Amino acid sequence: MVKTKDKTAKGRIKINPELCKGCMLCTRACPKGIIRRGDVFNCKGYYVMVCNGCERCTGCAMCAQVCPDAAIEVWK
Repeated sequence: MVKTKDKTAKGRIKINPELCKGCMLCTRACPKGIIRRGDVFNCKGYYVMVCNGCERCTGCAMCAQVCPDAAIEVWK
């Protein structure tokens, strides 16, 4: 028997606020537009990105691929 992926399965992302430098490359790369700049600074003084509407994440990992600081983890 071959198992197929559940079409209702969603992705999930986690942004490490201390690694994020607020470059906003992930906001441009996200096809769903769910990543935005937050209102909180990290310890280096950068605004960190936050996921707004994470339930719509597909787990495509485009955000993690463009992140120069490897601040984003993606799960499918």
